[in-house]
Amino acid sequence: MVTDKPGYEHLIQFLTEHLSLFEQRGPVVAGAKTLGEVLEESIAEQIIQLCTQHTELEMNHRSMIVREVDGILYDFQEVLASVLEEPATEQQTELIQEISLLIKNLFDTAVAALMD
Repeated sequence: MVTDKPGYEHLIQFLTEHLSLFEQRGPVVAGAKTLGEVLEESIAEQIIQLCTQHTELEMNHRSMIVREVDGILYDFQEVLASVLEEPATEQQTELIQEISLLIKNLFDTAVAALMD
């Protein structure tokens, strides 16, 4: 659906272009979530919003989306494996949120094509 499309490749490229941000340690807010937590929560929020917006999706479509998102999350966790347990900085959190929005946009486009 999405992971075999050029947009997904651009998403991975976007992440790799910004990997240096994850090598830097900046100011961390006390009690900050880990990068892994921020990544999972941010992507989950966007996919919940996607499914809420697209009420016409059948259960099998939603299941397919969840499987694909799991694959994307796994890929991102592999790329960021060495820093997933580190507290997220504000800049890292912003980048993860931007990536999560890009993921949602990819799925919005795929859902629109599916419903045509």
